[in-house]
Amino acid sequence: MTGTSDFVESVAASLALVRQRRPRVHCLMNTVVQKFVADGLAALGAIPSMTSALEEVEAFAQRADALVVNLGTLDEERRRAIRLAAAVARDADKPWIVDPVHCDYSPSRLVFARELIAAGPSVVRGNASEMDIVGNANGALRIKTGAVDELTLDLHTIRVENGHPLMAQVTGTGCLSGALIAAFMAVEPDRLKAATGALLTSGIAAEIAGERSSGPGTFEALFRDALAALRPEDIIVNARISHAES
Repeated sequence: MTGTSDFVESVAASLALVRQRRPRVHCLMNTVVQKFVADGLAALGAIPSMTSALEEVEAFAQRADALVVNLGTLDEERRRAIRLAAAVARDADKPWIVDPVHCDYSPSRLVFARELIAAGPSVVRGNASEMDIVGNANGALRIKTGAVDELTLDLHTIRVENGHPLMAQVTGTGCLSGALIAAFMAVEPDRLKAATGALLTSGIAAEIAGERSSGPGTFEALFRDALAALRPEDIIVNARISHAES
């Protein structure tokens, strides 16, 4: 791995690639946050699609450049849609991300999360409780989110410290970060670089929004504005990361 400064410059360049190539990200997403995630992807410069209809989901996944699946509001039809879309992404070697939301709350949800992870996603992203319980990530990049996000692939670990406390008061910021990671992975094949770029983009945009907002309501709108306006040089100047190899 290159030095931290070179690495940050490299991941910052990925933001410009997202804006240039406008990847299509298909999102099988918690229904509570679909609009927030779609708006966030659009603000970044990517193209969202959201359908989970069984008769359409494979066609949408085939047209997408990346896929993110989120186990938020889970029912049997959504499970079937996720299986279909994940198979398309896997067979086409497209990046796909599993966000095992609340798999620590429900045994059946945990079983499903482990089934998906066994299918070989590019990334598994969750909070500490979720990541601790899902177990082996089957070669995927593991991202444990929190006040400091921790990304681990093989023997490499990167910690991203950027972010703002108001993110925890807006439903869906974590779901959006998974979708942003998918967008970055569609243009950057190095998974550590792609995911780090996405988390730095989200975290620094949140810091800019947090400085200007008066609470979670204004923060939500200002966060989207900051995502749209963020420049690669903002990442280079504001990134707070560290990395280690074991």
